[in-house]
Amino acid sequence: MIVLQALGDLGIDRGTLVGIAGVLVAAYLASRVVGYALVAVAERSPRRRISIKMLIPITRFLIYGAAAFLVLGPLLRLSSAQLLAASGLLGAAVGFGLKDLLAGMIGGLVLITERPYQVGDKVTIDGDYGEVTDIGLRATTLTTPDDNAVRIPNATLFTANVSNANDGDPEMMVVVELAVTAGTDVDRASVIVEEAMVTSKYVYVDDDHPFAVLVEDETYHRTIRGKAYVADLRDEFAFVSDVTERSMAAFASEGIDMPEAPVHVSEHR
Repeated sequence: MIVLQALGDLGIDRGTLVGIAGVLVAAYLASRVVGYALVAVAERSPRRRISIKMLIPITRFLIYGAAAFLVLGPLLRLSSAQLLAASGLLGAAVGFGLKDLLAGMIGGLVLITERPYQVGDKVTIDGDYGEVTDIGLRATTLTTPDDNAVRIPNATLFTANVSNANDGDPEMMVVVELAVTAGTDVDRASVIVEEAMVTSKYVYVDDDHPFAVLVEDETYHRTIRGKAYVADLRDEFAFVSDVTERSMAAFASEGIDMPEAPVHVSEHR
């Protein structure tokens, strides 16, 4: 009631408030419809999926920007004294809880202009890894490998490191690690892992997307690390499972022993 009375004193009547509410609702619905439409188009164009999905946050910012212009229109027609009073109300609102929201919106604008990641990228932000499924006005949503939705405030961009595994490309390097005993024929084991990678239905190999197999000596075993690109970053874990299963089957058939050691998977650009 106090807020309504203050707005009334500024010359903003109930009709204007209803119009503002209508504009905001229309902007929300428009952003949702456009978002769904762009997602549908993106899924039909695998090679351009990430580029098309990046249009979603840009379109949302344009829609909400237009809505903000329409909402602020009545304020722009106020007198100097009324504008000063409105500024005081806005300052009080920011002080009472809109500071984080504004910081998130500024972070969202930075994301749109600098593009450290896009919708569809696989990223690690402040320790959380997953696919960017949404860039909103306030927060970015990651879907983790366990299918959990993690919402990270856009303002985190200013304070946390961001690791991007594919940087806007549909292809992504995936690293598969397998452990073998110290006395193993490591050359033969490396060939097996290499064959499993290059024959995988998920792999993508050309001059710009090479593969490699590295061997590292550990205290009680050796680690064979295969590095290759997948054609679609969404096949990251399917590729890991495919290469691991076929390599382990070949190890068993050729008498190559694997120690009781964890198998690690990491993602690198």
